Amino acid sequence: MANETKHSGGCHCGTVRFEVTLSDGLNSASRCTCSYCSMRGAVAVTAPLGGIRFMQGEDALTLYQFNTRTAKHYFCRVCGIYTYHQRRSNPNELGVNVACLDGISPFDFEKIIVNNGVSHPSDDPDAPAIAGVLQFVRR
Repeated sequence: MANETKHSGGCHCGTVRFEVTLSDGLNSASRCTCSYCSMRGAVAVTAPLGGIRFMQGEDALTLYQFNTRTAKHYFCRVCGIYTYHQRRSNPNELGVNVACLDGISPFDFEKIIVNNGVSHPSDDPDAPAIAGVLQFVRR
């Protein structure tokens, strides 16, 4: 891909460390309105399914699944931080928590696309894909 970028990252306590290749750099940053993502509140960027390589702590990750059990959400079992997930909308993609990427904050993004997870495309192909835009205004 033209805008592939590599980033190092990890969880809050440092138990999990990884390197990830993002499919379109930070351009894919988004959030989701599904019941789970709404509570989690993370901004995620896209990586291909095989795009993450663990330097340490892969065995410290805990899996959470719900509803259709298609999406796989991974957390550090030590500090509880969500690191990444395998997407329901495209199981060949990962969503990686931008807050886990070294030197990157969710507050670095002025605007974030919010995907419509309430009316998931797998459940309602006619529903709009975008629910809205989340904007961060610095004061």
